[in-house]
Amino acid sequence: MANFLRLLVGVALFPACWGVTRAFLDSVVVAGGSEGVSVEALSLLGGLFAFALCWLALSHPVRAYVFGHELTHAIWGIAFGAMPSKLRVSKSGGSVNLTKSNMLITLAPYFFPFYTFIVGVAALAVLAFVRPLPWLPLWMFLIGFTWSFHILFTIDSLSREQPDVELYGRVFSWVFIFLANVALVLVWLAAVTPLSFRELGAFLVGRVSSAYIGVGAALAAAAEWIRGAFAAQTATAGAA
Repeated sequence: MANFLRLLVGVALFPACWGVTRAFLDSVVVAGGSEGVSVEALSLLGGLFAFALCWLALSHPVRAYVFGHELTHAIWGIAFGAMPSKLRVSKSGGSVNLTKSNMLITLAPYFFPFYTFIVGVAALAVLAFVRPLPWLPLWMFLIGFTWSFHILFTIDSLSREQPDVELYGRVFSWVFIFLANVALVLVWLAAVTPLSFRELGAFLVGRVSSAYIGVGAALAAAAEWIRGAFAAQTATAGAA
């Protein structure tokens, strides 16, 4: 029953996925600013494409991904009061024992970019001693590189059978992972670009509500067509 309810919630969130995607595109336009593409933005894109090229041309660093995956379970477990133990990592998979679990702990590796988080923490550590942050284009490149690592490995993982995802149902898990990933990107854009949180909120509310209004109108039109077809069929049967 729980998985069936999660399936219904996942399906109900489909329009939200479309609305959030449109809000993301709106946000990217505003985040670019009025002065054109900056060196930092180009560095970020360079990092994204650099790992994508590595993904296509070189062997995939599976062990590094598994290590980050299991550590992410552990970090989110600690955040919710769990005690991790027996971390195991290999090219064929990994595991970590936790004294408690929940949906966020289970799905965290698919929406929380572990290595991007490490880069961010390192940048904050440098920023504590040196202001402004030196070599900003390099930091942006590393963020793009590690974010691309997260995105590509997440897509690759979700294309296969994953116990973490199966636990909460594929539809619900995929929808939640998609929304959580986009939400993290949007928050990051609002924090470091000309995009304001007020503008971001307006984009999200406007696009998501528009998506649901569109679905509601489509369902109402479909119901009206069915009612009309049924009424016509009834009238024809009565006349015969």
